[in-house]
Amino acid sequence: MLDVASGDVPPVRQVRWRRRILAMAMWAVLFVAASVPIGIPTDPAYAFVWLWALAIAWNSDRPWREHLRFGRDWWPGVALLVAYTLSRGYADDGAVPHVRELVSADVHLSGWVTGGQPPTVWLQHSLFDPGAIRWWDVAASFVYFSHFVVTPAIAVVLWLRSRPLWAGFMRRWIGLSVAGVATYFAYPAVPPWLAGQYGGPVDIGRISTRGWDAIGLHGAGNVLNAAQLDASNPVAAMPSLHSAFALLAVLFVAPMVGRRWWPVLAAYPLAMTFTLLYGGEHWAIDVLVGWAYALATVLAAGAAERWWTRHRLERELAASIDDLEHQKRSAAVVD
Repeated sequence: MLDVASGDVPPVRQVRWRRRILAMAMWAVLFVAASVPIGIPTDPAYAFVWLWALAIAWNSDRPWREHLRFGRDWWPGVALLVAYTLSRGYADDGAVPHVRELVSADVHLSGWVTGGQPPTVWLQHSLFDPGAIRWWDVAASFVYFSHFVVTPAIAVVLWLRSRPLWAGFMRRWIGLSVAGVATYFAYPAVPPWLAGQYGGPVDIGRISTRGWDAIGLHGAGNVLNAAQLDASNPVAAMPSLHSAFALLAVLFVAPMVGRRWWPVLAAYPLAMTFTLLYGGEHWAIDVLVGWAYALATVLAAGAAERWWTRHRLERELAASIDDLEHQKRSAAVVD
């Protein structure tokens, strides 16, 4: 393998890598500088701008017409994700959100371990200290934030490396989002942190972002929470798309890496599950249903793609046979 640092690469490649490193460093500085006062990019349109800038920085030596392809390829998906985000805010209009059956489901699922309590209540009673921020609080905040980074990052990497793989990933990402928002309309559900207002447990806090305080980002959690409350529906808890997207990312990436990395990948949706339960964001049943949605989306998309491939090949084969028969008839007429 060529070593950039040792100088055993052609000068042109050295210049390309130096330019790429400089451009990526500039992107990182601008991203941090914008995130401190404005907040992290959780809105799809705002995140799209940063992703586009990231693609430009990585391929800074390419002509501008190639950079414009990013916008052309991504805008339909981004438009659908923006519509998804906005539509969530209307999912509970005129409906009474569910909470008691979610609490009951969690108790039946894990009450034998948690002493008859929902997992969120048990975890916060066991681990949450209002007077101190522990290492698991910081870890949970990073895992929670990764929901807004991992899926878009995978999409960008795939777009840079393989457009067919990127298209397949986007189909699953958007399909899962559509399935989620359809369920929010059909079954509005209260998250644990809001349950006290609807007859559920009252001693659950929303603490998924409190770990930012330990590393000096005192406003990051408030900005993130405010952005979510402004742009989304607080009673859109079923299914948990945080857990669904985490599993989707793992299922899509796993076949591309060696099996020795599978335990590392599997740890991500498990860490997200702990974060969501401990942070008061979702019930355990929300997580399980989110996983079921992710699996169903992957299976449905795979089946649809295989059907389309067979259909296209059959049409191409039929067209080839027709052309061959036409050529034979033409040859017979000439003879």
